[in-house]
Amino acid sequence: MSDAFDYDLVIIGAGVGGHGAALHAVKSGLKTAIVEADVMGGTCVNRGCIPSKALLAASGRVRELRDDHHLKSLGIQVGQVGYDRSAIADHAKNLVSKIQGDLTNSLTRLNVDILKGWGRVVGEQKVAIDTAEGEKIVTAKDIILAPGSVPFVPPGITTDGKTVFTSDEALKLDWLPDWIAIIGSGYIGLEFSDIYTALGCEVTIIEALDQLMPTFDPDIAKVAQRVLIAPRDIDTRAGLIAKTITPGNPVVIELADRETKEVVEVLEVDACLVATGRIPAAKNMGLERVGVELDRRGFIPVNDRLQVTRNGEPVPHLWAIGDATGKMMLAHAASAQGVITVENICGQDHTVNYMSIPAAAFTHPEVSFVGLTEPAAKEKAAAEGFAIDTVRSYFKGNSKALAEGETEGLAKVIYRKDTGEILGAHIIGLHAADLIQEAANAIHQGQTVTDLSFCVHTHPTLSEVMDEAFKRAVVVPV
Repeated sequence: MSDAFDYDLVIIGAGVGGHGAALHAVKSGLKTAIVEADVMGGTCVNRGCIPSKALLAASGRVRELRDDHHLKSLGIQVGQVGYDRSAIADHAKNLVSKIQGDLTNSLTRLNVDILKGWGRVVGEQKVAIDTAEGEKIVTAKDIILAPGSVPFVPPGITTDGKTVFTSDEALKLDWLPDWIAIIGSGYIGLEFSDIYTALGCEVTIIEALDQLMPTFDPDIAKVAQRVLIAPRDIDTRAGLIAKTITPGNPVVIELADRETKEVVEVLEVDACLVATGRIPAAKNMGLERVGVELDRRGFIPVNDRLQVTRNGEPVPHLWAIGDATGKMMLAHAASAQGVITVENICGQDHTVNYMSIPAAAFTHPEVSFVGLTEPAAKEKAAAEGFAIDTVRSYFKGNSKALAEGETEGLAKVIYRKDTGEILGAHIIGLHAADLIQEAANAIHQGQTVTDLSFCVHTHPTLSEVMDEAFKRAVVVPV
């Protein structure tokens, strides 16, 4: 480390991305500090991935144990199944506390300095931290910004954190409304509809676009509506916007036509979850001090190497990762960006292959994907002059799925007809979030459907669903 700086690297934000960057920085020999104004772990650990999976695990058990038809098909009989809401909430809370501690310990064990307070850039290679004792200035050869994101609340919607709330409050599971409206049918909306219905709540999903799950592949969305929505106590409204939402008892929701904005229906429900996505927490980072402007959506501008840019050119020694870059708002994407950024700081030349980063909704059954949807792949093919093909395989033909009595679902692979290059893979079914990794790794490594068709998969396992898909793919020789 140069004697001219306090640190080789200062990371502002101790979420999953900042934490991953810090670990890799120490491994790479950099003296590192991490600045955090809130709690260790950021959104994922405290208000996202971790507590939501704990709630999904517990509520999923309740759903499974109450499914008499499924259990009887396996020869199992159970009595009345109950649950303790507060104990389920405590399960999520305790898991968060454990992982917070694990993250903190992993940093202190490696001698990463944890600086508590709000960090911001106050000049090139200089960070100010607003601490309880006052402002503290530290210098660093390189700075990584990892401020994360916050829930987006559209205009016209008033939240009170009790009857109208975002996922931040919903994860506390303070109470269970008899009837709850969920605004949005993306990952957050789907997962919470799974939790609430498993615990006996009635749900109404409101989606502004004309069809539910608009960001998912159409074939997967079609199966999901049949498996995750239709059999459950879920009502849906598509093509309508929540023009106004007023907290209270009841919560009043004015639904309006998306085009005309005219109110067409008024709902009165017990509670409303606003699950309309997230926006970057990139303000008040001091970027104006180095001449950097956020883009029109509020994201920090970066290039492919994750250098912060000013008028299109990289700002020396200033980097950004995670949700605030707008590249891919996923915890594991932020972690990958953190590692790549440290590599670049150390003189390497790496970029992130976002096409190979998978995503999942941890519903019952799970939904996962990597790469392009079929409509996006067709658009790419038309623009670049090649043909695509798709293959599907089904869980109902898989021995392990049959043994588990969990046969709903399919896997879909989209690939180039000429080369066999995998453009996308989409799965809905038992353990889909785990199964997608094979396709993600294949995309990252440049393996084709032909390469994968010769791989040997353990029998009997769910992995054979993907094996069957790869074997069904046909590459046309050029």
